[in-house]
Amino acid sequence: MGLTDAFIHILNFFMPALGLALLVPTLVRVFWFRKLRGVSWALMAKRVALGGSAVLVAGLVALGRDGAMLTYVALVLACALAVWWTAFKGRA
Repeated sequence: MGLTDAFIHILNFFMPALGLALLVPTLVRVFWFRKLRGVSWALMAKRVALGGSAVLVAGLVALGRDGAMLTYVALVLACALAVWWTAFKGRA
């Protein structure tokens, strides 16, 4: 496997977390705009991406393979928790 192939594999591994990092904060701001005026979209996206990436790596280590449904369920829960924590608890 060459360097380009390795980069594509790593990018595809983290793509679900990065996609949710773009989608979830945007949708949250649409539905709860008044409560989230003081919260930066970029801060929420960064925390969702970091939390989601950590869950994907933990799922790979714990289950021994990529793409397990349990990992994706944990990814969705981690994204929701990151948005909730950023928006309603930790605005710093």
